[in-house]
Amino acid sequence: MRKGDCQGKTPIVMAEGENEVRWDGLCSRDSATRETALENIRQVVLRKAEGLRSVKETPSCPSDGLSNTASLDELNKLLVHLLMLSKRCPFKDVREKSEFILKSIQELGIRIPRPLGHGPSRFIPEKEILQVGSEDARMHTLFEESFAALGRLDNITLVMVFHPQYLESFLKTQHYLLQMDGPLPLHYRHYIGIMAAARHQCSYLVNLHVNDFLHVGGDPKWLNGLENAPQKLQNLGELNKVLAHRPWLITKEHIEVSDSFFEVEALMEKMRQLQECRDEEEASQEEMTSRFEMEKRESMFVFSSDDEEVTPARDVSRHFEDTSYGYKDFSRHGMHVPTFRVQDYCWEDHGYSLVNRLYPDVGQLIDEKFHIAYNLTYNTMAMHKDVDTSMLRRAIWNYIHCMFGIRYDDYDYGEINQLLDRSFKVYIKTVVCTPEKVTKRMYDSFWRQFKHSEKVHVNLLLVEARVQAELLYALRAITRYMT
Repeated sequence: MRKGDCQGKTPIVMAEGENEVRWDGLCSRDSATRETALENIRQVVLRKAEGLRSVKETPSCPSDGLSNTASLDELNKLLVHLLMLSKRCPFKDVREKSEFILKSIQELGIRIPRPLGHGPSRFIPEKEILQVGSEDARMHTLFEESFAALGRLDNITLVMVFHPQYLESFLKTQHYLLQMDGPLPLHYRHYIGIMAAARHQCSYLVNLHVNDFLHVGGDPKWLNGLENAPQKLQNLGELNKVLAHRPWLITKEHIEVSDSFFEVEALMEKMRQLQECRDEEEASQEEMTSRFEMEKRESMFVFSSDDEEVTPARDVSRHFEDTSYGYKDFSRHGMHVPTFRVQDYCWEDHGYSLVNRLYPDVGQLIDEKFHIAYNLTYNTMAMHKDVDTSMLRRAIWNYIHCMFGIRYDDYDYGEINQLLDRSFKVYIKTVVCTPEKVTKRMYDSFWRQFKHSEKVHVNLLLVEARVQAELLYALRAITRYMT
């Protein structure tokens, strides 16, 4: 469009770079930097809105319908981002100015977006989740750190806020793994995140990692399907699916195929032998072994019937191969998988040191996260206070490991059936093995009298226990490969 067209109306002419929005400044803890960034955003958004209105109000002006549609889509994306900032930015000035910009656009006759859904969780009512702006000083600091690192407060952070000690550890670990210097380029890390989340059809996490992948310079072509990614990442496809669904099948052969990718060192320190745990139970070792095997077999029958397969959408399934591959009970149809004895290979004595050897300091961060999730307690159970919940927490953790064939010689598995009822076991197994099939009915059906914060804690336990189970199998395979 040239100056003077459209019956004497002067179109908006923008210099190169004048139409670009930079959100980075909003993450600054300096209010002046945020104010400058907000003013830049306001001007760009208003120019785009006025440009669209100008075209709309000039019927005789020739226009490119495709260009107008693209411009409107671009403006809508900016408005959606502003809507998110108005609701979820820990900085009050950003929330207020974002809301002001949205109202200014609305006054120009342009429809502004409305929030989708009802808060960060489909299971927990929004009114029972901490609202941004009403947090205490400690949580405000955590929110600021998360926002400064990611440019957002995502749903996961807002649900984990029930447990600030764990959230702090989680955010620290995520920041180290996804943003700090390390052996993998940043876009590789987010692509691996896409692959992992896609395996369980979690479109929310897939989209988060897709946005971060593009933000750090990832090639958009990779997002068209795993076959478009580098061969090194494609080689992770097999390892990804096995770790996600049947980690007990991991062998050193899997490690040999991604050896160069992980840059595994040739040698590792000789593993220390664990001291035999003192048998504090009256039951003999033979009886405790029998109880473990019984619980392992019974875990196969937790589901009353096989649910229909959930067919992943193309926008998720293109990031992994073999969509029919999913969780199967390892002892079904008479298949025998050797028991993984923690006394022979455990996180504390073997996995921790190996992770630190392969990726310095990460072992410490992961170990801290495991310990916080496992030991976290406010000594409450529903309405009761001053309750020692250690026995219940250990039962949940060990039940998950039992489902993955991992056995603790010093634990009496008879406690599991006494503490965990069937509806709870259904929920545990679904979350751990097929999280894409979790429903609100399942969430509501266990521990009906417990607070949402306690149920969130359960989910933290489930996630960390599963992560540790996967790591044990993978690290043992790496150890065998290296020795």
